[in-house]
Amino acid sequence: MKSAVGTVRKSRAKMPVSEGNITKAAMRLLTQRLVSPEIHYIQRVLGTTATQEDIDKNVLAVRKMPWASIVVAD
Repeated sequence: MKSAVGTVRKSRAKMPVSEGNITKAAMRLLTQRLVSPEIHYIQRVLGTTATQEDIDKNVLAVRKMPWASIVVAD
């Protein structure tokens, strides 16, 4: 019988997708800030709340995306 001791449980708690939380994730993962259109894109994609894992994935992905798909046309 296996024991649950030593297993790591990832938190799936939702947090606000705020400019501050996105900026903190970018500084942690990229060591640089995202520009406003990148932040707004992440907020559009994720909505009002998301897990930290979802925010991290989108912060990393947005830097690899073509600019035309990030910026909203007027």
